[in-house]
Amino acid sequence: MYPFIHLGHFSIGTFGLCLWLASVCACWTLYRNFRRHGIDADAVGVAAYTTVCGVAGAKLWHVLEEPAMLMHQPFQVIFDRAGFAWFGGLLAGIAILMWLGRQAKIGDLGMLDLAAPAVSVGYGVGRIGCLVSGDGDYGIPTSLPWGMSFPNGLVPTNQRVHPTPIYELLVALLIAGYLWSRGAKFREEGALPMGQITGEYLVLSGVARFLVEFIRINPRIYWGMSNAQVASIGSVVAGFLLIAWGRRHRMASATRKTQAVALEAGSQH
Repeated sequence: MYPFIHLGHFSIGTFGLCLWLASVCACWTLYRNFRRHGIDADAVGVAAYTTVCGVAGAKLWHVLEEPAMLMHQPFQVIFDRAGFAWFGGLLAGIAILMWLGRQAKIGDLGMLDLAAPAVSVGYGVGRIGCLVSGDGDYGIPTSLPWGMSFPNGLVPTNQRVHPTPIYELLVALLIAGYLWSRGAKFREEGALPMGQITGEYLVLSGVARFLVEFIRINPRIYWGMSNAQVASIGSVVAGFLLIAWGRRHRMASATRKTQAVALEAGSQH
């Protein structure tokens, strides 16, 4: 593994390079989604804002997970190149996307639905940064032929372990492909309620993260589960609630529209 690329006196972190690549891939996916739906919005700007806020949220969540260490070594914890929490990045990304959706006149849920495939692509590609830097996001020891060791990683190990970042990349791309196909109905009248695609992303990504944690080395803290698994449950619950809300809201809107048509027809007679 190669945590850093050394160029003379300068060192470039491979995690940062992969994060940049993830942002580019997410931007391209979002641009294509805007284009196929005829939406005039700045995909580059949306991707840039979301990446910066997502990284900040991921770092903040990780820092707040260990308040004791933050009190004793604040600068080391805050400016450490490692240590980013997936759920913190997700929450911050959702918040900035909702704000950008309102600014672009797409609507908060409309922007989230359009960005969901791009977010999944970006997350998956970003996981390659964890793999090449060997930052400890790998799994438990395994005898499977594709097991990998990370002797030169930021968190080194000579044991052959599950390359969980690769698993997450593959699943994230599958989720992105599914959401992309679902998004084909985005602009069809009544085909999908607002928030449906976002809700499905939250459910699918939450389930995927919950399952992969069983073969990762993260400590079990709450009821035999890791922090990420507890956050994943929250993601799944939020996703189902959003789907239910969207369907109920669509039904209510359809009912109001039917009543308005009936009143108009009655007034004409």
